[in-house]
Amino acid sequence: MERFFDEELAGLKHTLVRMAGLTEDMISDAMRMLVERDASLRDELNRHEGEVNQMQRDVDEICLKLIALHQPTASDLRFILGAIKTNSELERLADLAVNISHKALRLAEQLPLTTFTVLPEMAALAAGMVKDSIHAYVTRSVDEARAVILRDARLNELKAQATEKLLAMMRADAATLDRAVNVLLVTRNIERIGDHTKNIAENAIFMAEGRDVRHRRDFD
Repeated sequence: MERFFDEELAGLKHTLVRMAGLTEDMISDAMRMLVERDASLRDELNRHEGEVNQMQRDVDEICLKLIALHQPTASDLRFILGAIKTNSELERLADLAVNISHKALRLAEQLPLTTFTVLPEMAALAAGMVKDSIHAYVTRSVDEARAVILRDARLNELKAQATEKLLAMMRADAATLDRAVNVLLVTRNIERIGDHTKNIAENAIFMAEGRDVRHRRDFD
């Protein structure tokens, strides 16, 4: 019975890693659609969304079965409960990537705005946070989780910079209003990606140490 539990737990970790990988791909594809004005990635992104949604159902089922059949305690129970939360965060990340793709499709039909190098930088930072937060969770790495939480501040700074530039553009040229608003919404979506990965990192710390560091500036 213990061997079965360990195998199921390993399968849960594997599914979470695969799910995170798909969300990374979706974020990358959505940003390529935006920056390269390439609508051809829409079908693949939509397919990945369906896979992520199925994985969310699978993870919830695995977690409920592990709790019902094995009544885990201590760190194993925290891992499973945290997996349910992390599962939800990953599904939300996929939704945000889809939101970005919708804005990209709309922007591709209009004249391009001045290139904002901050957008690819924001996307790369957010995608890296997705990867590192889930790695911190499955490996119980508190140090890696802390690093993800700290990087969220940089993402917020980049979002503020982009907002300032876009607002200045709208004030200077009313013709850019619709396009600038859509880009502004993209930066908001990327910022939200950072927020969700931060939540995963906080789950990792709770799972590893049993400490709730949400809403705390000092989590040492």
